[in-house]
Amino acid sequence: MRNFIFLFVLLLCSSCSDDIPQNIKLSGPIFGTNFNIQYYSEDNINYTKQIDSLFNVVNRSLSTYINDSDISKLNRNEITKVDRHFQTVFKASKVIYRATEGVFDPTIGNVVNAWNFGAEKNKFLTDSTTIDRLMRFVGFNRVGIVEGHLKKHKDSYLEFNAIAKGYGIDVIANFLAAKGVENYLVDIGGDLRTAGINFESKKPWTIGIDDPNFEGEQTYSKVITLQGESLATSGTYRKFKIDDKGNRYAHIINTKTGYPTKTNILSVSVIAPDCMTADGYATAFQAMGIDKVKWFLNAHPELRVYFIFEDENKDLQTMSLNGFP
Repeated sequence: MRNFIFLFVLLLCSSCSDDIPQNIKLSGPIFGTNFNIQYYSEDNINYTKQIDSLFNVVNRSLSTYINDSDISKLNRNEITKVDRHFQTVFKASKVIYRATEGVFDPTIGNVVNAWNFGAEKNKFLTDSTTIDRLMRFVGFNRVGIVEGHLKKHKDSYLEFNAIAKGYGIDVIANFLAAKGVENYLVDIGGDLRTAGINFESKKPWTIGIDDPNFEGEQTYSKVITLQGESLATSGTYRKFKIDDKGNRYAHIINTKTGYPTKTNILSVSVIAPDCMTADGYATAFQAMGIDKVKWFLNAHPELRVYFIFEDENKDLQTMSLNGFP
């Protein structure tokens, strides 16, 4: 009888284990970093091939790291026709460009390259004459799309690296939603979009925000939960320059001067309805500084912001704005 009960318990536990919903988990390299996707599908369908294909399409349209991508050809003035992915990112960039009064400007790309922060290394000498020459062609207000064709000066250079990763996340999230998937997490390099809950834990998605560790170790400054929202983080603690006085300059270029931004901000995390918006504003807020962001957020309740920064004593401080959890 004891053996029978023991066997019954084992079978019962095995049956319970089989009934626990399991997320489908996909991962791999993309956009110079890694993606991690989790989603629950009642049909248990693996969308690896479709997701890889979508990543490839976005890369072929928007990556300046690919020599024969559309944006690379556009920058070399070999083509003018743009696809729907380019148009979507272009329009979103215009919104952020205007809202931030030019702090966010995709035409700063060649200046970023000059400082060896961009896709094209050692393309220019970083001297004042070169920077002044390149700055003549900076100004997103002078670039437009007319009937599906890009209109720009032949020496203007576009890059959407500050927003394209967020857009790629949205593309995958929208694909999953179109397939009827209601519970998912799409994460690329720490930027992410969520919907529903984590079906394995039956709770909202738990997200860790990295500490700014210069040594490359990963610890978390804050752990939050997200449900139906996106988060993107822009950090200066991995890509920066230090002058002979010990001042640290961010890889984010001041679009008014053409020089790296001197900043005490180590990272900015933004929660927004979609990841493209969160990604773009995280970059802009890094350059704007805390005081200007405080003022800006009065008119943007849809954005929630978390700063990690150094005070005058070089001690780490944090600040949550607009109800960041």
